[in-house]
Amino acid sequence: MSPEEREAAEAANGADLATAQAELEQLRAKNTELTEQYIRAQAEMQNTRRRADEEMSKARKFAIESFAESLLPVTDSLEAGLAHKDATPEQIREGAEATLRQLKTALERNKVLEIAPAPGARFDPHQHQAISMVPAPGQEANTVVAVLQKGYLIADRVLRPALVTVAAPQ
Repeated sequence: MSPEEREAAEAANGADLATAQAELEQLRAKNTELTEQYIRAQAEMQNTRRRADEEMSKARKFAIESFAESLLPVTDSLEAGLAHKDATPEQIREGAEATLRQLKTALERNKVLEIAPAPGARFDPHQHQAISMVPAPGQEANTVVAVLQKGYLIADRVLRPALVTVAAPQ
């Protein structure tokens, strides 16, 4: 190899080396930037998880607050009724009926709904619990004859099934 070719090769190698070093520096800078972005993303994810956990904890802790608030007037009515020493039976009955209306309103406002199937309604094992089967002439089998105890739903979930008697097959 001639000295000119050698110089040209060294110059090319030098240029390649300078280009490679510049690319290496760019890659290191990009690596540092990506590492910082990753660390920030991890920190943000941990903060989001912590905030979500705190919110869930507060939600569990205070979930019943609204329900309890709606029951306070019912408590007040019962206490006021008990404070009346000279009440007649009619007054006691009127007060009990008014308090029951308050209680039902409070339950409905909090999505607690009655399950009270009408006689003749189809027996639904998801919402009803059959206590007994009784002969019911003129009524289709597996239909409700009587409700012994109302059931309740809360947000479409059975809190307590209705206790019913069911028409026996004939």
